[in-house]
Amino acid sequence: MRTVGVEEELLLVDPGTGEPRAMSAAVLALAERDDADQDVFEKELHEQMLEFATTPQSDMAALREEIGRCRKEAARHAGDLGCAVAALATSPLPVTPAVGIQPRYRWMAEQYGIATREQLVLGCHVHVSVESDDEGVAVLDRLRPWLSVLSAISSNSPFWQGSDTGYSGYRSRVWQRWPSAGPTEAFGSAERYHRRVADMVATGVILDEGMIYFDARLSQRYPTVEIRVSDVCLRADTATLIATLARGLVETAAREWREGREPLDPSVSLLRLAAWQAAKSGLSGELLHPVTMRRAPAATVVRALLEHVEDALGGSGDLERAREGIAGLLRYGTGADTQRETMRRTGSLRDVVTESVRHTQE
Repeated sequence: MRTVGVEEELLLVDPGTGEPRAMSAAVLALAERDDADQDVFEKELHEQMLEFATTPQSDMAALREEIGRCRKEAARHAGDLGCAVAALATSPLPVTPAVGIQPRYRWMAEQYGIATREQLVLGCHVHVSVESDDEGVAVLDRLRPWLSVLSAISSNSPFWQGSDTGYSGYRSRVWQRWPSAGPTEAFGSAERYHRRVADMVATGVILDEGMIYFDARLSQRYPTVEIRVSDVCLRADTATLIATLARGLVETAAREWREGREPLDPSVSLLRLAAWQAAKSGLSGELLHPVTMRRAPAATVVRALLEHVEDALGGSGDLERAREGIAGLLRYGTGADTQRETMRRTGSLRDVVTESVRHTQE
């Protein structure tokens, strides 16, 4: 059974005003005093962000429990300092992001200018174990057309600097400002993958391999494929669904590779269009179907993803839970839909944040 780990970035906010607060250093210092949380939380680019990482899990129920525990621990530490955490992929309210003081972050601020200063976006990264770099790259080559569907399912960033963007997942549009971000062509082999990464680092445009911001990549630190397209999800159940589908995609791709089946090979240009469409509509409109690269209702495309990974999910015992999770999202909407519904009901972006704080810990 492949193991799965999740990294989530949470927004630190004022519980009264809903405005982001640059308190990550203080929250981390508090968490480090707790033996159970010393290796759970990490600093991120901006002081208004707090990241946690789960341990590798093979059971999705256990992963769901750990995501919930980490969110509650983050809320507890933040609460001790008078702030709260919200699983929001962008801040609904206006914010001036504060870049961290680490030399790496200062290099980024000087190198990329306004792209760094405005890059207060929060994602969910899923690590799925692979047996080797060869298997990992074969998986990356076969994941490419399906990643935009995960992005649509996770969409949770309709607001930016106090306004409705007209997108369901605007985070990805901001993320694309990084020079190494986005979809890639198929690599064909681990040797070609590593050569491409080395060539990119050698340009000096990026600092090191850690700035390879592909939609999916081989992890530097772990024997995993790291899938990076998802917004941080408003609800822990959605984050677990994303992790479940990600493992299903990795297992399905690995089986296709072992069986000698060639991957679908849409161009990077088409993959960019698919990513844009997913960011725009979430699950409320149409998406590009990964097989045909033509528009189709979001429900049709999501069900095609489920059918694509059905055997893998059946083998891991996750099929029914994934079906229920997708049915719920199609019925009740994504995090972006929830945020917009709160805004329609209350007329207040502060209430959007307040409601999101509550959903984060449910």
